[in-house]
Amino acid sequence: MFEASGSQNLAAMEAKNKMAADFKRKGVLIALFSGLCYGFYTAFMTLGMSKGPWIDWYGANTAGLSAFAITYLLGALGAAVTDSCSACWSILIAIIRGKLGDFFRCLKTKPGVVMMVGAIIGGPFASTCYVIGLQKAGSIVVPISALCPAIGAILARFWFKQELNARMMLGIAICFGASVMIAYPTLGGDAPEGMALGIFFGFLAAFGWGFEGCVCGYGTALIDSEVGITIRQVTSGLSNFIILVPLFGMISGGGNTAALVTEAVTDGSIVWFACAGLAAYGAFMFWYKGNSMCGAALGMSCNGTFSFWGPFCCWVVLGMIFGLDGWAMAPISWIAAVVMVAGIFTIALNPLDLLKGKEDK
Repeated sequence: MFEASGSQNLAAMEAKNKMAADFKRKGVLIALFSGLCYGFYTAFMTLGMSKGPWIDWYGANTAGLSAFAITYLLGALGAAVTDSCSACWSILIAIIRGKLGDFFRCLKTKPGVVMMVGAIIGGPFASTCYVIGLQKAGSIVVPISALCPAIGAILARFWFKQELNARMMLGIAICFGASVMIAYPTLGGDAPEGMALGIFFGFLAAFGWGFEGCVCGYGTALIDSEVGITIRQVTSGLSNFIILVPLFGMISGGGNTAALVTEAVTDGSIVWFACAGLAAYGAFMFWYKGNSMCGAALGMSCNGTFSFWGPFCCWVVLGMIFGLDGWAMAPISWIAAVVMVAGIFTIALNPLDLLKGKEDK
């Protein structure tokens, strides 16, 4: 009888371990899909900013925009339109899924406030830096911004006293080495004008998203992922339009900020921003959900594969399909993107654990 009971317990433990492994594996796949969504978010947002009135604003500039307005105001406006479209998708999906009431209730809670703080840093600040970087330096900014897991690990060590062992430090060193490889083609005298500034803003975006990953780790542990992404996107979209765009408009001295906003949201190019907004919703929602299933470190690392998917999607959508110039990457940048993915996974998990897992099967 004891042998039968022991066999049943062993079978139950094996079934439980298999369910846990399957759950974690599914979480990894979901988090990886978030990286692909982020690649399409990048491509469609950039496509929208190359159509309609954006062509004039960045090209002939008959609106008479200052250099500051072209660099910062338009960057903030592009991020605001995209995040607002994503917020609309988030609310619509929340209504369909019957979670709109949960959204309003969570806004009053401490985790909800934490999510809003993270959204302000990851939205108006990081997203605008990302857009400015893309406009100035092109798709090489994507792998640079993918340093956010490495920066998040460093910030978590100082703020939350989380572990930062030798393996994780090696992964961080690999990531930063890859960023140097990406920037290497621009170090010569033939670098395009504004590329160095674009790379700098790419690093700022990585810092902002690394901060968001640390702060929102608390919120996502207590809030449903679909509710969390709705809080994130609504906060980001509103703060972009209410705070950042008017602020840059005043600094640039342009009295036509309202006209720019109106033209941006009523032009046909809004279709591409809507596509970018839906992809952004998927990127953040699958990132949050993947984190809850496979752990924040591994989930953030899987999402970091957008260092490859971003340039790839830009190359396919912008270069191959729409025939826009300037979206091809140098071979060293492609290699560096793959190296950065390896560094990101080194931060998240020990390769020896994977070998042990295979041996146990």
